[in-house]
Amino acid sequence: MKPITLLLVDDHAVMRMGLASLLETCRDVKVVGDTGDGESAVRMALRLRPDVVVMDLVMPEMDGVETTRRIIAEWPEANVLVLTTFASSDDISHAFEAGARGAILKSADLDGLLAAIHAVAGGNRHCSAEIEQIMADDPPVPKLSARQQEILESIVHGLSNPDIARQLGISLPMVKEHLTSLFAKLGVSNRTEAVAVALRKQLLKI
Repeated sequence: MKPITLLLVDDHAVMRMGLASLLETCRDVKVVGDTGDGESAVRMALRLRPDVVVMDLVMPEMDGVETTRRIIAEWPEANVLVLTTFASSDDISHAFEAGARGAILKSADLDGLLAAIHAVAGGNRHCSAEIEQIMADDPPVPKLSARQQEILESIVHGLSNPDIARQLGISLPMVKEHLTSLFAKLGVSNRTEAVAVALRKQLLKI
């Protein structure tokens, strides 16, 4: 049976070397390349066409999410498995939105890693139990519309509904309607909670 080919992407050389050495003990996988930065990862992925790209999320200059997005844009069939030390639910969500098929923590044992590799190589979505717990504990915030973003930034600055209506040139009932949809999307019930989520999730663009 042909082994699953892997490209390892991690900015820590020791991590890449250790992972490659560990995977060398497994007959059903084969590391065909490794790199420490996003730009070269894109080039190598397109040149080597590995069965799975094992992708770190946190890298300088171009992170794992953008690297994944670039690879998928050029090669939609690519199978990317995120392997990270720690990630927020938003980081993981963004990786999946970019095209990643799976996510697992670096603390996983070899059996867990191999299970993730096999699942992703088969074109299946895979989340380890730890990743699923992260997503459950702090669900990612859905993407806000431009108007919802404006409303959120307005309430963070303490503007009242009439102030928001004047600033955005919309009616007071429309402000209330946007607030209702915004609160629902953020999973909150009032302005205070919305501001807390905005700050914690770094949703402000100002």
